[in-house]
Amino acid sequence: MDFLKKHTFHIPVLGLGYTLDTPINVAPYGISSVISLVDDKLMEQMREFYCQKFDLPFKAISDKVEDFRAKRITSYLNMVDDIVSSKVTELKQSAIEKGSELEKYFSMLPDLSAIKEKLNLAEKSRQLKDDLSNWISEHLPVGEIDVNIMTKLDKVNYKDGEQMPIEFNDAHAAVRGFANSKLTSSLVLSAGMSPRLYSYLEKFKDFFPDMNGELKKKIVLKVSDFRSALVQGKMLAAKGIWVSEYRIESGVNCGGHAFPTNGILFGPILDEFKKNRDRLIDTCMAAYEAGLSKKELNIPAETPAIKVTAQGGVGSNEEHNFLMDHYQMDAVGWGTPFMLVPEAVSIDTETLDLLKQAKEEQLYFSGLSPLGVPFNSVKWASMSEQRIANAEAGKHGMPCTKQFLQYNTEYTDKPICTASKQYQKKKLAEIDEQNLSKEAYQAAYNTIMEKECLCVGLGISLLESKNIAVGKTDKVTVCPGPNLAYFSKEASLKEMVDHIYGRTNLLDNRHRPHMFLKELGMYLEIFKERMDKFLGQPDDAKEKKQLKAFQKNIADGVNYYRELFIEKKKEIVEELETMISKYPLLNKEL
Repeated sequence: MDFLKKHTFHIPVLGLGYTLDTPINVAPYGISSVISLVDDKLMEQMREFYCQKFDLPFKAISDKVEDFRAKRITSYLNMVDDIVSSKVTELKQSAIEKGSELEKYFSMLPDLSAIKEKLNLAEKSRQLKDDLSNWISEHLPVGEIDVNIMTKLDKVNYKDGEQMPIEFNDAHAAVRGFANSKLTSSLVLSAGMSPRLYSYLEKFKDFFPDMNGELKKKIVLKVSDFRSALVQGKMLAAKGIWVSEYRIESGVNCGGHAFPTNGILFGPILDEFKKNRDRLIDTCMAAYEAGLSKKELNIPAETPAIKVTAQGGVGSNEEHNFLMDHYQMDAVGWGTPFMLVPEAVSIDTETLDLLKQAKEEQLYFSGLSPLGVPFNSVKWASMSEQRIANAEAGKHGMPCTKQFLQYNTEYTDKPICTASKQYQKKKLAEIDEQNLSKEAYQAAYNTIMEKECLCVGLGISLLESKNIAVGKTDKVTVCPGPNLAYFSKEASLKEMVDHIYGRTNLLDNRHRPHMFLKELGMYLEIFKERMDKFLGQPDDAKEKKQLKAFQKNIADGVNYYRELFIEKKKEIVEELETMISKYPLLNKEL
């Protein structure tokens, strides 16, 4: 029986808490999703919640315990795996029962015709029913319980005032927590290259092939261009570590932190991967064989599989299929639309209502993140409202209780967070002494005050959705991508899956730009802002050089889209021309 097709989409990581327990909800139905490993404190709270819910033994892991962060992560991941396994067992036991969970499983698969035929025949034949039941027990695909680490979040930790060894840094401990878990899944590495962290992967045997060439734990790299994929893939392969998937993310992103390129557009990036896929595989395989030989490990008889996937801004079945067919992607990530699916993600009612109402003008590219990286957000989220009210009352900055985003050493030897009271007090004092104009002062003040406590804010919605008590001052930060503007109603898991596969349509009856044009619009705005700033300081040679590259990259991308769509999608080309006509700076000589 080869009639069972796996899902062609996955749910990327959404914030710190929104997808923390998503695998429990979707993995039994064959849908893969990603857990953030940033907040071990949040994981410990959720482990206690689920142990009580499923009557599992629970013993708290205190922060006084040695290596508590890694142990908390391992314990949480093991519990999630246990719950998913239990749910899958129940699902298999319900095989062929009318109205069962198994029927729900099959109803969400990409292609239903063959399985429906088998099920109908099974109702008429007891023997076939038994055969199908046995096959299901052995072969039913389960969604991956993948995990994500932002490599930049590798804060140094201290004990009794003394700096701890590097393996106790945040990202290192998270790697160890995953590596020591019983999961067979993937570690998604994002936010750039970290040679130090990559070297640490070599300490764990599960990242290396076993006697049969199989990997218990795989590596997924989230990348924004082919060159980065090639460099990082080869670097890891030389250590004997194979990158099993390259996850390409557009500038529009799936929400949260965005890492825009210097004007290189998503379509050309995908095209480069399509044309150079064999080069990527061959280059990495040569390095992989050398790396395994150096470690005296078995070299797989066949080249291990490499998946190339895409995510960021996709919102329709047509776009999903276009990415799969034209660019030969192995799967597509659907992030932001799932923020409206409480059956899949954990979100409180108030925030869900806010997202249902949000349109283009409420969704914006913000400076909320203490990391100094652009951050997708929505106006009127409760954390932002509180931050603004506090600032107006003269209460600048926030208590830094979780400390995951401490990286700034502008005023201190030990890193501190730019959203903290400690940092903002010093920074405000600094600009007070600079004798700035009223306009310049206000701009500097707004930049300082926009920083928000993401460590707390991105986990509160999860807790509130589970009716777990939070502090009076603990408010919600939410991080949808701009694609949310075209979805405005709550959906069930099945409804969203049906939307992905074109069996229903959840989009509003309003014009929605093609995902490529939505990203282009974002880059045009970035270019305009940078150009306006540069024209006030035309002697900045470095920025001039970067703007020239940005301008050329956009022009090349626009020409690529003209050629791509001119024959079959002329309406996209027409919208493209209208869009770029509004930015005469694109043709300005620098």
